[in-house]
Amino acid sequence: MLEELFNLVKGVASDSVVNNPEVPNDQNSAVMAEATNTVASGLRNIVAGGGLSSLVSLLKGSGNGNDKSSLLSNPIVAMMVGHFAGKLMNKFNLGNGQANNVASSLIPGVISSLINKTNSSDSGSTFSIDNLLRSITGGQTEQVQQTTGTSITDLIGQLAGGGASQSNGGGLMDIVSQLAQGAQAQQQRNGGGGLLDLIKGFTQ
Repeated sequence: MLEELFNLVKGVASDSVVNNPEVPNDQNSAVMAEATNTVASGLRNIVAGGGLSSLVSLLKGSGNGNDKSSLLSNPIVAMMVGHFAGKLMNKFNLGNGQANNVASSLIPGVISSLINKTNSSDSGSTFSIDNLLRSITGGQTEQVQQTTGTSITDLIGQLAGGGASQSNGGGLMDIVSQLAQGAQAQQQRNGGGGLLDLIKGFTQ
């Protein structure tokens, strides 16, 4: 899933990175790898913190649509933008304005593309919320399905439909907690540096 995410970043980075004179050409791949790391780590951190419902809402495009201005007002996306802008300043020596312009263009573009991909009916697409959650939680979704009999598709449907507030909310929250633990384990297994090194392998 990481490589697919990196390719997604490449697909939307032409204006904000590749054709941007403020980003040196020899740093294009590294910047795109850092953007991929920011999105992957951000999604994982949301699940690890018990925010699965917020993530599902984002990926389902619930409420606000997925245009740039709407996405920038989403706290998950805003967090990623801020984190990525900081990386651009600290690691790539971009000025504050330059870094924020790149981050505010690239990250919402990636998330918008991710939303479109995960909701696509294209049978050949490897992007789905199920696959994304499996990657984020280190396969914990399969364990949940075996132990509870609840498919991830059903879980996503319940979360998207506000199922957490219904009578089955307790069981649902137990599942969210299990997935959070899986994401936390992935955090420890793939710290920021390790994950970034893995992503950088796609740029070779």
